[in-house]
Amino acid sequence: MINDNKTKKISFYGLCLALGLVLSYAEAVIPINIGIPGAKLGLPNIVTVLLMYSAGNAAAFTIGLLRIVLSGFMFGNLFAIAYSAAGLCASFAVMALLKKSGGFGMIGVSTAGGVMHNIGQIAIAVLLTNGSVLSYLPVLLTAGIIAGIVIGILSGILNKRLSVFLKKLS
Repeated sequence: MINDNKTKKISFYGLCLALGLVLSYAEAVIPINIGIPGAKLGLPNIVTVLLMYSAGNAAAFTIGLLRIVLSGFMFGNLFAIAYSAAGLCASFAVMALLKKSGGFGMIGVSTAGGVMHNIGQIAIAVLLTNGSVLSYLPVLLTAGIIAGIVIGILSGILNKRLSVFLKKLS
């Protein structure tokens, strides 16, 4: 086949998008309490971090954005999409920079992403409210650190176990 590698990549990206949607659904139906009201662990972000390291930034951002839009329409609303997209943009910019610097591992990149995701969401909330949500920022930053570490650890484990498969796609 002439485009065998292209077909494999498209199939892989489709599977990643599906996995991200399944993890979004799982978080929507099975609340994982990390001790902070309204905070989520961010399991779908495992897919984003894995894609950053295996398929590159463009694929990771595109799949992340598609997941946010689709899961927003399936399990949320337009506000959920706005908050999640702002979080993705803020977190992705920082994660891409830290990854490119080479000075941070997957856990550090993911932790910074978790913190920036919450900062992006707070920025949208400030625009949509009177700004009183800023008092919740320290709580969300703590949640971002915890979630980022957990997602980084899980992504690292999966990256090691899937490395042979993921290298075949490059």
